[in-house]
Amino acid sequence: MQDPNEDTEWNDILRKKGILPPKEVPKDDEEEELALQQQSVVRTYEDMTLEELEENEDEFGEDDEAAIELYKQKRLAEWKATQMKNIFGEMCEISGQDYIKEVNKAGEGIWVVLHLYIPGIPLCTLINQHLSSLARKFPQTKFLKSISTTCIPNYPDRNLPTIFVYLEGEMKAQFIGPLVFGGMNLKVDELEWRLSESGAVKTELEENPKKQIEDKLMSSIRCSLPTGKDGDSEDEDC
Repeated sequence: MQDPNEDTEWNDILRKKGILPPKEVPKDDEEEELALQQQSVVRTYEDMTLEELEENEDEFGEDDEAAIELYKQKRLAEWKATQMKNIFGEMCEISGQDYIKEVNKAGEGIWVVLHLYIPGIPLCTLINQHLSSLARKFPQTKFLKSISTTCIPNYPDRNLPTIFVYLEGEMKAQFIGPLVFGGMNLKVDELEWRLSESGAVKTELEENPKKQIEDKLMSSIRCSLPTGKDGDSEDEDC
């Protein structure tokens, strides 16, 4: 008698007409097919966006729910991290009308650096240049600038430049007046250090760049001091 499971054209015809029962699938083949189906499901939801997962969650079985939920949390965390890293990247000009939206409602965990300035003040211009550079370096921090009187009516010019640092609408630091910044000798890495101390940026600088200049200045002063009675300098390194 002919084997009904034999792969012949005649047996295929008989199966289609219902004369022969469907071909038996070996157990190993069944397990392999099931594994392929499971892998297909995994590939399906791994290729989906968060919105697509929400729309198609009813199509997945109970066994997939836990894995899909973990995957959704992972994708959500990755999305948030990407958004935080690339959300800004440049310094923007605002007016007083924009203040509440751009500063107070900047968002959860968003640091805001706001520079109040007036055109024509050289130190204000220098700080705007430095902050523009830092905005590109730290795109996760929102850098803003505003003409002082448009943001705060009657704000005194003697207080310029002014930098306010906010987190979630709460002021965390303020730098007011030219003396705070050290005048036109201010370097961009010195400003970066000051902002990092307030928490607004995460710098890779290991120490205050200003300290190196101060140390050199003090060394120069010691070297210029008059010698003692014995004719030796007070600092042997000079």
